Amino acid sequence: MSRIIYLYDDPADVAWFLPFTQSRPIGELRYGAWLLRERWEAEWGTVAGHITSKHLAKFAEGEAPPVVTDVPSEEGRWFIRSSFVPDHGLEVDLEGKRDRPTRLQDAQGTDVGCYLPPGAGWTGAAFPETWPARPIPGRRLLGAWQIIGDLAPVLRGDLETRRRVYGGARVPPGCTVLGDAGHVLVDERAQVEPLVVFDVRNGPVWVRAGAEIRSGSRLAGPLVVGEASRIVGGQVRESSIGPRCVVHGEVSSSVFVGYSNKAHDGFLGHSVIGRWVNLGAGTITSNLKNTYGPVRLNLGPERIETGMTFLGSLIGDHAKTAIGTMLPTGCVIGTGANIFGSKRPESYVPAFAWGNDEPERRVACRMFLQTASRVLPRRDVVFDDAMSAYLQAVFEYATGRPCD
Repeated sequence: MSRIIYLYDDPADVAWFLPFTQSRPIGELRYGAWLLRERWEAEWGTVAGHITSKHLAKFAEGEAPPVVTDVPSEEGRWFIRSSFVPDHGLEVDLEGKRDRPTRLQDAQGTDVGCYLPPGAGWTGAAFPETWPARPIPGRRLLGAWQIIGDLAPVLRGDLETRRRVYGGARVPPGCTVLGDAGHVLVDERAQVEPLVVFDVRNGPVWVRAGAEIRSGSRLAGPLVVGEASRIVGGQVRESSIGPRCVVHGEVSSSVFVGYSNKAHDGFLGHSVIGRWVNLGAGTITSNLKNTYGPVRLNLGPERIETGMTFLGSLIGDHAKTAIGTMLPTGCVIGTGANIFGSKRPESYVPAFAWGNDEPERRVACRMFLQTASRVLPRRDVVFDDAMSAYLQAVFEYATGRPCD
């Protein structure tokens, strides 16, 4: 039975998923091998739209559903908190009563969604306590750092599920496999050159359709290389790489949402990379404190105790780093920031920052839009009036300045 789903960003979650909520709904973040939205589509039904912050009303991105303000009420609908991850084989018992609103709660008794019958309108993320509550199996993410904290087990589970339905392995000629060759998953339209090493002793490696793996690359599972992405050398392990990325160098335990470049040497570890990010040659992340203590994050005015020993950088959409950039442990880089200069970046870089030497300088909006208009077509994405309007709204929200 297909269900109509709307993913909503609870206002309480928005700050904990910075810097990404500056430019995208939470449901369009990658968690394991899939976007959060894709996980709901695989388990539950059709995601018809996102309900999120007003500045994202013009959000436009490929096959992603739109941001909506008016939700049709002719049919029964499910509203799910976008930070909630469903269990595999999800079922919810409404006790046959589909004619009344029902709250959905996680194992801690926190509201994470609701069912609204035909005729009942969406009024926001706070649900009346008079509505009956039903448990829904899954887990609620506390913030963006959990994308990394949960990566290894979630990705391993996703790829093991994929492996069971994949069929026989197809090991490319001239390649070396360490471990069971049945854990090498290479789609038919992927291109893998000789002298690639697949290390699947700790989990499968999935190379998706249209991806390209160059000679001299070492891929260690659990790992997924997204559609039309390119690995152009180096060691990549325990990572989830979205579509249309270019990756080189040493990459460990990291997530690329998609459409980003790390085409040169430099260590990237335990980090989340948004879309349209470009990491200059020699960009290095620190993912471990010298004290081996837990990493803290500065998310705007908030200081977050993550409890994680390994945590690199959270890098927002359209951010860029100069060659030789060194990022501190637990670094948060806002949307559209350009990192360069004589000083090392601080642990929090504001959205649209222009360099490290003058903390108050921001990228000019016209320059940001001009750059985006050059970059997007390089990945066959049209930069049209709708895209321009969306990015202008992001700039104005993130900087508090008009786009002129």
